Amino acid sequence: MSLAQPPEAGNARSRQADWSRMPERSNMLALRVICWIAIRCGRRLARLVLHPISLYFLLFSPTPRRHIKRYLFRAIGPRAGWADGYRLLHAFASTVLDRIYFLRGRMDLFDVRVHGNVPVEAEVIAGRGAFLLGAHIGSFEAMGACKHQSGRPKELRLAMLMYQDNAQQITAVLEAIAKPGLRPHIIALGRPHSMLDLRDWLDGGGLAGLLADRTLPGPEEAGQQRGNSIRLPFLGHPAVINDGPFRLAALLRRKVFFMAGLYVGGARYDVHFEPLADFSERVSGPAERERRIRGALESYVERLEALCRAYPYNWFNFHDFWLEDSD
Repeated sequence: MSLAQPPEAGNARSRQADWSRMPERSNMLALRVICWIAIRCGRRLARLVLHPISLYFLLFSPTPRRHIKRYLFRAIGPRAGWADGYRLLHAFASTVLDRIYFLRGRMDLFDVRVHGNVPVEAEVIAGRGAFLLGAHIGSFEAMGACKHQSGRPKELRLAMLMYQDNAQQITAVLEAIAKPGLRPHIIALGRPHSMLDLRDWLDGGGLAGLLADRTLPGPEEAGQQRGNSIRLPFLGHPAVINDGPFRLAALLRRKVFFMAGLYVGGARYDVHFEPLADFSERVSGPAERERRIRGALESYVERLEALCRAYPYNWFNFHDFWLEDSD
């Protein structure tokens, strides 16, 4: 199958990359009030606030609601209704609230069950580092909580690769309330020194997490994007997925694992790790390298689709994922 981009790929890339410049839908006062309630009143009382918040966004956020409706119809079928949309928004609000407790080290409040972590830890012990590719599904902080669990043979050093410009407010507030040593390590993408920072982090045995279900916009001044936009079937409809994260892993010759911290309900999270690709091995030539990248991308989409069907209320990508608004 050819890796050549379809004629519409340029427009698809520019439209899908718009998320990195979208302002966050929040304000400092609301964020501080929620954090105050969470810290002062405890998780049980704070969760009562999630109901009116979820209902508000369900009723007064037409664009995210439209995207949620499309997703739910494809994940669970045409029977999906308002109750399913509310359940998804409540799950999302729950994970946002729990971020506060994870960042404050309150692991005692949660039941976090980890699956498939042994191969990941093996890379850390060997000092090679690895890529952890996830999506806007579940909670990244739940995965970060794994490094604080007892019995680890070696401390897991986890960094998040992200574009910080579109979420500065919530990032600033959450970092302010995090306890020392629990603040997430961020490697900012799109900066001149990003590649060097990432390479040094991996060489030190660190893990690099990246949410790969959105395209990777390149430097604005270059007017281009890293990687190719590939159309692949996702939940029965073609979606544009970028292979940039896999090209980055191939360039740095690292192993790639799929990751997901799924919110099951109440205080339980299930964290899953699965091997995706091994780019640490030498390849025979460019054709073999492209074949491995394509295979890893397809495996990533297959795993993501399976999780969306098994845990349909964990999908928190409230953007035009299938690029249908322009139609």
